[in-house]
Amino acid sequence: MARKKRETPIQPANPNDAYIEGAGLVVEERITETLRKNFMPYAMSAIVSRALPEIDGFKPSHRKILYTMYKMGLLSGARTKSANVVGQTMRLNPHGDAAIYETMVRLARGNESLLHPYVDSKGNFGKAYSRDMAYAAPRYTEVKLEPISGELFRDIDKETVDFVPNYDNTTVEPTLLPATFPTVLVNSNVGIAVSMASNVCPFNLAEVCETTIAYIKNPEHDLLSTLKGPDFPTGAYLVYDEAEMQRIYETGRGSVKLRAKYSYDKSANCIEITQIPYSTTIEAIMEKTVELIKAGKIREISYLRDETDINGLKLTLDLKRYTDPDKLMQKLFRMTPLQDSVSCNFNILIAGTPRVLGIREILEEWVAFRTECIRRRVYFDLHKKKDKMHLLQGLAKILLDIDKAIRIVRETEEEAEVVSNLMIGFGIDEIQAEYVAEIKLRHLNREYILNRTKEIEQLAAEIAEMEEILRDVKKIRRIMIGELQDVMKKYGQPRKTLFYDLTDEPEEDPREDTPDYPVHLFMTAGGYFKKITPQSLRMSGEHKLKEGDSLIRQMEATNRTELLFFTDKAQVYKSRAAQFEDTKTSVLGDYVPVKLGFDEGENVVSMVATADYSGFLLFCYANGKATKVPLRAYETKTNRRKLANAYSDKSPLVAVLVLPEDASVLMRTTNGRALVFRTEMLLPKASRDSIGVQVMTLRAKAVVEYAAVITEEQQEQMKKYIVKNIPAVGGMAKELELSGQLTL
Repeated sequence: MARKKRETPIQPANPNDAYIEGAGLVVEERITETLRKNFMPYAMSAIVSRALPEIDGFKPSHRKILYTMYKMGLLSGARTKSANVVGQTMRLNPHGDAAIYETMVRLARGNESLLHPYVDSKGNFGKAYSRDMAYAAPRYTEVKLEPISGELFRDIDKETVDFVPNYDNTTVEPTLLPATFPTVLVNSNVGIAVSMASNVCPFNLAEVCETTIAYIKNPEHDLLSTLKGPDFPTGAYLVYDEAEMQRIYETGRGSVKLRAKYSYDKSANCIEITQIPYSTTIEAIMEKTVELIKAGKIREISYLRDETDINGLKLTLDLKRYTDPDKLMQKLFRMTPLQDSVSCNFNILIAGTPRVLGIREILEEWVAFRTECIRRRVYFDLHKKKDKMHLLQGLAKILLDIDKAIRIVRETEEEAEVVSNLMIGFGIDEIQAEYVAEIKLRHLNREYILNRTKEIEQLAAEIAEMEEILRDVKKIRRIMIGELQDVMKKYGQPRKTLFYDLTDEPEEDPREDTPDYPVHLFMTAGGYFKKITPQSLRMSGEHKLKEGDSLIRQMEATNRTELLFFTDKAQVYKSRAAQFEDTKTSVLGDYVPVKLGFDEGENVVSMVATADYSGFLLFCYANGKATKVPLRAYETKTNRRKLANAYSDKSPLVAVLVLPEDASVLMRTTNGRALVFRTEMLLPKASRDSIGVQVMTLRAKAVVEYAAVITEEQQEQMKKYIVKNIPAVGGMAKELELSGQLTL
């Protein structure tokens, strides 16, 4: 609620000031009502008249600029200063010169944002592929309309589209442009409204026209057969996925992957990147690459530099000796924006309503729109020709007696009566009489009148043809097809974005991105983890541990080793040694629950390291059961961080033992009994959370408190505890000690 209403209104301080009813009152009002009255009009304005493109392919800001340039005569002739265009556009667009110029920059050829630019530019207009390359001020640059823009305004003066008053009612502007080809698909358009957005990716002009023609002839036409895929102004390669492309065409939503185009210069041992994905910039690529080099994740690059110049984009990577350029690029594609995704969201305004359309629906709406444009143009021409024919029919009646017409004009005493006398004398209407009266004296001869009246037959044929066109939609479609063929012939160009098929590309091991070197891994009971290099370990002293903490696991491994951290909530968190920083014994190390984002109150009970997920894990429980699970059961194709149901939670876990191969395992209970069994006695379980097989029969309230793999020497000392069948009770072992290493 708003504040409480005042008891009395505020009176004006100066008695001469006008009194406004309700001024100064604070009224109680629900927040929902305030939003409805204030926010909703803004939201609707942003959606329907600012951020989303319409079926002609333009937002209002684009349309105002192009129409202003058209009215300035910039479709032909010399260029003019951009500042002139910006100033004239402010008659239609009151949002300020900076916003207008920035919009015009994107439409210009020099910026390279559009597949088919509408503005011919001279000067520095920046580059779409560069974040830092700023465009020059409008007083320095010059513009005019590109020839293709003529297709946007063809017959616009023949009432093909509606016009509305501008913001101050001093002029009018078109609501849409009568483009002769589907501009909405040819050039990209990105808009962010309130609660919705639009991202229409560009397609090749020739393919769009060909597809539209095929659709007009057959609405069930297979779109993918002619419209191969998006075509971006920055080129690059499109990683082709037919299923995803089909989804985009049907629903209007999805994403496509683009990857940079490169070449290898063997003599200079460098990679030259000349085309990058449309969704990124050369600065973003360089920053990410430098970051990876500093982190040690990429070691093959000795130097990189931006060599972009007047000839276009160029990023050069100098390589170290013996570097495989193709493998390096595969790594860069995975780790940098050299391969990036472009999302598609074909949200378009149709009759003032935002709709997400597939390609077929967009073509359907555009064909309907263009059909109406052609119909209105034909209707306009029809009326013009009918008017002309009407005048000529009046002129033909004069042909019967030119002398009579001259005599009527000569003998009429008042000028105002000339038209009426001609009407009476020849039986023509006022419009025809006015036309005859305006003919120059030199043209009142038989030759002139005969030449003019010869057009009557031709006009009659043209009028009949136009009336037939208006009755038959098939004839309108034939006109549309002819226009599309002309556009395709005049402005079509080869694809810039070529297709790349990943099916023939060998799968890369992502571990190759990780530097490999020997390390020592340490895990404490309190959940702290350390990764220390052999050199650092040799030069270090004792481990720094928290009070009461102790080491529970230490091993030799490599930086690419996979790590599995089993917790007391029957979950396992997966990581790699490379994800932990190299450290020293003099620090506590990384606290694993925080590093890997454990659930609240969750603690590490065991750590397992593996390079290839070979072998088995043996889970020993307090109830005397054990489960042998293949380590492969914890391998995932996707990079999943956490796996639930990692082991059975029916009984407390005593130990997780790694078995590269079958071995002898010692189990000990709280009442002093022990047994040794071979793991071959247990069959592997497919399910990770299997409750296991009873290995040790427990008596009274005893539970298993210890389990460990023993060596052959230790097994020799414990012959009397070895069992040949399970389950077994085991023997008493109160004073058992194994070579000073294992004390029970």
